[in-house]
Amino acid sequence: MKIDKKIIRELNRPLAVIPRPFQLIAEKLGQSEEKVLSRLKDYQKNGLLRRFGAILGHRNIGLKTNVLVAWNAASQKIASSARALCGQKAVSHCYLRQAQKGWPYNLYSMIHAADKKTAERLIHSLARKIKIRDFRVLFTVKELKKTKS
Repeated sequence: MKIDKKIIRELNRPLAVIPRPFQLIAEKLGQSEEKVLSRLKDYQKNGLLRRFGAILGHRNIGLKTNVLVAWNAASQKIASSARALCGQKAVSHCYLRQAQKGWPYNLYSMIHAADKKTAERLIHSLARKIKIRDFRVLFTVKELKKTKS
């Protein structure tokens, strides 16, 4: 259906931050809001649409420092440490990876802060909270943008 291609094209653009973003899409396409929402429900029902996601531009809200912290978490501490890290609003991502020879770190957290000093204080506070002393701090040098492939 031709309208489906147009709707999907619009969905691949950032949604307007307004009370009724699908109404705006409908107007752009010369359709009713009900028609667009009906098509979205059909996409969801048929497995074509799984979710909508929001991407926060952390730099736009004053979080200029990004740091990846690699933690050496003992196996019995991984779950509780990950829960504690994920419970922090400054932590956007938390990953478990296999430790490697020469690099014993297996738990990773991405932290966003206003500045380097604030980030360092937060990291040390988190280290005390999760009782992990062995960690490495990797500050972002340059942000490389993700692109659609």
